Amino acid sequence: MSAAAPTVDAGVGAPAKKGKKKLIIIIAAAVLLLVVLGGAALLLLKKKAAHDADGADEATTAQAEHGSKPDLKHPPTFLPLDPFVVNLADKEADRYAQVGITLEVEDAKFAEQMKAFMPAIRNGILMILAHKNSRELLERAGKEQLAAEILRESARTMGIEVEEPEAADDKADDEDKPKAKVKKKARKVAAEPNPIKHVHFSNFIVQ
Repeated sequence: MSAAAPTVDAGVGAPAKKGKKKLIIIIAAAVLLLVVLGGAALLLLKKKAAHDADGADEATTAQAEHGSKPDLKHPPTFLPLDPFVVNLADKEADRYAQVGITLEVEDAKFAEQMKAFMPAIRNGILMILAHKNSRELLERAGKEQLAAEILRESARTMGIEVEEPEAADDKADDEDKPKAKVKKKARKVAAEPNPIKHVHFSNFIVQ
């Protein structure tokens, strides 16, 4: 009786094929993950670059609005005023504002000159504040407009004629007008160099 021929298990090659398929799937998943992560990283870098560019533009705009880069060898002179507490012009309710103001002037000599006019300067600032309402002062644009009015009034008290601060409504109207007319309007104002450079708020409470 002859020995039985060895039988071959047909399932021996299956695990090897399954293992290869599994490895291919894992590699494909890893590659896909890397692609997704790379795309996300690229998107974040683009957003960061755009944000940095916007920040640079804002800084440049702010610098243009407030003058050139400060000279660290010749720092400006700051003249702090006593705090202002004034009733506002609200009709619906009694509201008041407590405002701390510091004037930035070109030099210490002019700051000393301003002290002699301080009662009149404070009176002018109080009159401006008393005509404001809480809605105006709670908005950034309202604070910026207030600073421009204070700067002009303080200079006028010292006998310095400066450009009339433009109200927000006037700016909106000018945007709708031809540029030639806007420039013509600007040329009508004869302004002197103002030794009062900026108005800074050290405290601003509206209640």
